[in-house]
Amino acid sequence: MDNSLIKGSPIKGIIFFSIPLFLGNIFQQIYTMSDTLIVGRAVGVNALAAVGATGGLSFLIIGFAQGMTTGLSIVTAQDYGNGNLRGVKQSFANSIWICAGMSIILTVISVSLARPLLQIMQTPAVLLNGAETFISILFAGVTVTMFFNLFSNMLRALGNSRTPLIFLIIAAVLNVVLDVVLIIGLHLGIAGAGIATVVAQLVSCIMCIWYIKRRIPELDVSREDMKMDRDIIKQELKIGLPMGFQASIIAIGSIILQVSLNELGPQSIAAYTAAGKVDQLATQPMVSLGITMATFTAQNFGAKNYDRILVGIRQCLTVTVIYSVIIAAVIILNSHALVNLFIGNSEPHVTQLAQTYFWVVSTSYFLLSILFVVRYALQGLGQSFAPTMAGVAELISRIFIGAVMVPMFGFISACFASPLAWLASNAVLIVSFLRTIRNLRGASGLKREIPIPEKKD
Repeated sequence: MDNSLIKGSPIKGIIFFSIPLFLGNIFQQIYTMSDTLIVGRAVGVNALAAVGATGGLSFLIIGFAQGMTTGLSIVTAQDYGNGNLRGVKQSFANSIWICAGMSIILTVISVSLARPLLQIMQTPAVLLNGAETFISILFAGVTVTMFFNLFSNMLRALGNSRTPLIFLIIAAVLNVVLDVVLIIGLHLGIAGAGIATVVAQLVSCIMCIWYIKRRIPELDVSREDMKMDRDIIKQELKIGLPMGFQASIIAIGSIILQVSLNELGPQSIAAYTAAGKVDQLATQPMVSLGITMATFTAQNFGAKNYDRILVGIRQCLTVTVIYSVIIAAVIILNSHALVNLFIGNSEPHVTQLAQTYFWVVSTSYFLLSILFVVRYALQGLGQSFAPTMAGVAELISRIFIGAVMVPMFGFISACFASPLAWLASNAVLIVSFLRTIRNLRGASGLKREIPIPEKKD
């Protein structure tokens, strides 16, 4: 496996590790973006809005799966950085058991509650059936999503960010092909988009299993390794569950905001959906650098490279803030063309609403860039309380905007939901982050075990 995160220039290692992760995230976005683009063009604005109306609900369940598996991989990365290869195998094996049990629970709950939750969200009647069809198919494939993210995160925990990229590229291309065949060729509409996404993820999952068995002996577990270890499971759940719940907490805020958007009508939903897809694409480098920081800090904490962690955090913050300013300018200058990729030129009011979204959200990207680095760095060090409380702060902010501001001021208020949530989250994280920096500075160069105390701020 690659040791570039614990040797050489910190920022060079972080950037090179994050590039495949960034490209992988881009192709991950192609899953949903191709669905949105093809559905919007081939089926219509209402179909686009139906897919968009499921965004918060999808993030509630699938975001939990992604967050939890990222947390599980942190234990593995710490063992790898410490040279404990036996611990790597055991943590991976116990992660498989955790994911198997959680997949069953999530599938049963999400599929059975899909329509009731959409109704609670006040999804417009004209969109309800399409939204239910799409989200139910995605929820039925939660197990595939869970294990693909687990295998990918475990490879990254060992320093391999390139292989998950290759599998994502293959799956993304397959997803686009299936979208065209199922939506346009077989006229399956929204259902075709959901089926294409799940099948493409299944192919990615199978490829990961094959690669691990053939090429990664560190993760090739034996029957002895597969024995459940209560202490390891407890340790992994201590990090994994809060990271999963953190994503779900944020998603609850998004759902409440979605309820308010639904009351504004299909045009507002379509505008928010189209702008949100561009938004997700633009922020992927920040996401990738943030996720890289979790692996970077975990490996170096295991290797007791405390001074290296400090340098890496400082350099990564500099790079990601600079990027956030540049990409904001690019989006604002090209907002009209970006929105029309999804809806064409036939809906000028939708385009205008989406441009308003860009002016508010893109200029706040610097807050998000700081948030990703700080939150993932703390999580890589094994901290969970402060990042979870930061998620609660995001939830409160989004609830306030969705429940109070949007009914009073309309679409423009919804655009402020994310910037205010990012600001609140950073405010919560800063105390724990500064305390952690002081602890690392105190231990820098001493090469000894140090606790990173996690006080309830």
